[in-house]
Amino acid sequence: MPGCQSMTTTTYEGEQHIIAAAQHILKLLGENKNLTGDFRRALTELDSHLSAMTIINESKRWGFAEVEEQLKCAERKVMRWESNPSLIWDSGPAEASEYIQAVNEIHTVMETLGGLPMNDHGRPKELAFRAQCVQQIAMSRLEEELYHILVQHKQSFEPKNIYFPPSVDFFYDESFVSVEDEIVEDTSQRDNSGRESTEYTVDLIDPLVIPDIKSIASVMFASGYDREFCEAFIGNRKEALDEHLSNLEIQKLSIDDVLKLEWDTLSCEIKKWVRAVKIIIRVYLASEKRFCNQILGDFGSLDSYCFVEISRASVLYLLSFGEAIAMGPYNPEKLFRFLDMYEVLADLHLDMEALFSEVANSYVTSEFHDLLRRLGESASTTFFKFGNAIALHASIHPFRRGEIHPLTRYVMNYIKTLTAYCDTLNLLLNDQGVDDPNPVLETDNGQDICTSTFSPMGCHLRSITSTLESNLICKSKLYKDGSLGHIFLMNNIHYMVQKVKGSELRLFFGDEWIRKHNGKFQQHATSYERATWSVVVSLLRDDGRTSLKERCRRFSNAFDDVYKIQTQWRVPDLHLREDLQISTSQKVIPAYRAFLGMNDKNGSDKYIKYTSDDMEKMLLDLFVGSPRSLRNSHKW
Repeated sequence: MPGCQSMTTTTYEGEQHIIAAAQHILKLLGENKNLTGDFRRALTELDSHLSAMTIINESKRWGFAEVEEQLKCAERKVMRWESNPSLIWDSGPAEASEYIQAVNEIHTVMETLGGLPMNDHGRPKELAFRAQCVQQIAMSRLEEELYHILVQHKQSFEPKNIYFPPSVDFFYDESFVSVEDEIVEDTSQRDNSGRESTEYTVDLIDPLVIPDIKSIASVMFASGYDREFCEAFIGNRKEALDEHLSNLEIQKLSIDDVLKLEWDTLSCEIKKWVRAVKIIIRVYLASEKRFCNQILGDFGSLDSYCFVEISRASVLYLLSFGEAIAMGPYNPEKLFRFLDMYEVLADLHLDMEALFSEVANSYVTSEFHDLLRRLGESASTTFFKFGNAIALHASIHPFRRGEIHPLTRYVMNYIKTLTAYCDTLNLLLNDQGVDDPNPVLETDNGQDICTSTFSPMGCHLRSITSTLESNLICKSKLYKDGSLGHIFLMNNIHYMVQKVKGSELRLFFGDEWIRKHNGKFQQHATSYERATWSVVVSLLRDDGRTSLKERCRRFSNAFDDVYKIQTQWRVPDLHLREDLQISTSQKVIPAYRAFLGMNDKNGSDKYIKYTSDDMEKMLLDLFVGSPRSLRNSHKW
């Protein structure tokens, strides 16, 4: 018997040496930082089995007494917290460490007992059942602790270094009567530089508690409760994401709800959406994915699985809102919102690829790219429909006083605002093949003009203004007085030129277009003078049949009629009005003075109603837009 005991001791010591050597090797392998998550997990499981083998050998040598004592000790540590209202991790690191150690000991006991033969009613079976019950209690408690840590140590989320281009508002009225220059926001500072080169991830959870969360994850995974851990983790993180969406004022609306919204409300919702999408995808979800990797990166692909489960529903909701917007209708004011939405998604496509790079997540990225395509199509459709709407805009009555038509203001302010989106519109219009009705190849000095002039957007903008000009010509024919029709066209074409000259539109129209249209409104000014004043001045000429008195009377009456009517006409631009007044004066006053000089000896003074100075002053009353009473006249 002593020989058998000696042999047993030798065998036991040999097994222990082998186990110890294997554990040492595992420790050295575990220090390699280049190990994959799956390999590291395999090493952890192997180390757990080796530890269990040590205890099994001990049990075989000494029996169940030590195993039972170990279970009792661990059970006491677990159960004392069941009657304690305090939270373990709030009680200090020592208490948390002791609890984790107790759970590990329970797992070790279960591993030990699992390696021994079991009777249906034997002591090992009883111990195993006890250990399993205590383990379930501990796992439930660890889920509560995990949730508490995630809630208590949530960091305030304030994204920095994110640029949001100024939002453009454009008010639409089918009659175009509500449009004024002041409604268009200044977009000259709008940045189209694209993606910012900045790191955006932030700490969503206090970094100091990450080791605590990882320790809970490790012990739950080792105990076979990985699914329970993931469910608790995902549930909390989804709540946090929903809370942040709420903080960003994102309402969860159905597609039908979105389609029923009035435009003012919908426009506000789109602005919120544009901001939220950029913050959620570029900052929040990037930070969430990093956090998932910090906690679950050592457990294979579970970090990606949990991240997708946390984020998918919210991302798909944001995309569904965009789908509802892309459905139309394609009213002119929606173009700016379509472009805002398109640009933010185009800017985020690399972020989305990084977040949902796995093949299993291709549905999310597919929905993202489909929405990007649909928004681009909606923007292009709206842009083209805008040109059609201009062509179809009809008027029954001439516009009052020959002023700048609201349609002209609306169109020019609209296209001026569009220049802030030139890169995006050029991309979307590139394949549309827009014909330029006013091709310009070079400037007068032979130098090539800006490439923007030949861009798809430049061609389409000139097409729009050409359509506008044709519409204005039709509207000018509504005036019974041809002179007022010329004033109307002069005012409107001059306004178009000023809008082009004073903005980024100049790059898309070119100097040659400006010169050509300067000539157009000046020609209308000349046509007005001929239509009005050539007839009036001709009344001063001596035809050999009309007496001096009659010529003076006819001229004065004609001048009075023009004065009473044309003081009501309006040229809103001060410089243009002064130029027209001066030009008119240069046509009328010299002829009138020459007439007075030629007939001075014929007693014309008694027939003259106005001196030349009176008349020159009266001409300055024209085009002010308010009727004037005739000045006190020279008696005759």
